[in-house]
Amino acid sequence: MAVLIAIILSAVLTNNFITKQTLGICPFLGVSKKTSSALGMGVAVTVVMVIATAVTYPIYDLMTYLHIEFLEIIFFIFIIASLVQMLEKIIQKVSPSLYNSMGIYLPLITTNCAVLGVTELVIGDMSHIIGDAAMNMGWAVLYALFAGIGFTLVMVIMSGLREKINYYKTPKALSGFPIAMITASFICMAFLVF
Repeated sequence: MAVLIAIILSAVLTNNFITKQTLGICPFLGVSKKTSSALGMGVAVTVVMVIATAVTYPIYDLMTYLHIEFLEIIFFIFIIASLVQMLEKIIQKVSPSLYNSMGIYLPLITTNCAVLGVTELVIGDMSHIIGDAAMNMGWAVLYALFAGIGFTLVMVIMSGLREKINYYKTPKALSGFPIAMITASFICMAFLVF
């Protein structure tokens, strides 16, 4: 139970991919203008993180057995790109409005460093998070799930704040991207408390 709590708190709050590790910033700033788009992107990234981790974790074990682990990034990127292409086609069929609101950012999940980061992180040394427990595929997938939830949480918080900021008059020098960066800074500082 302690390992589960450590994984949840670490993935969602203390080691959040956006606020702490600064991975996945492109969709964070690009898609966070509307809450519905941010939520859709967060769910899409979470799904890709979970599936990519579930697929790459055993593949890495096989690669280690074959002594070709130096090819891991190439394999991982190929797997992630394939998953994103499948997800893109599913979203296009199921929810065309969500597909259109995500625009170019949906295919960019392929190169989203948060997705590659979680697959790389779980094959590394996670003793600082899970303690003495042995890392296995179950913990790895669980970490990916909560990392995606943390990613989604920050995306939704940012989009809500950006929607609220649009109701207020901001100085011309701060309108648009500058105020978004200031808002992102405050969010990161708030997560630093954890």
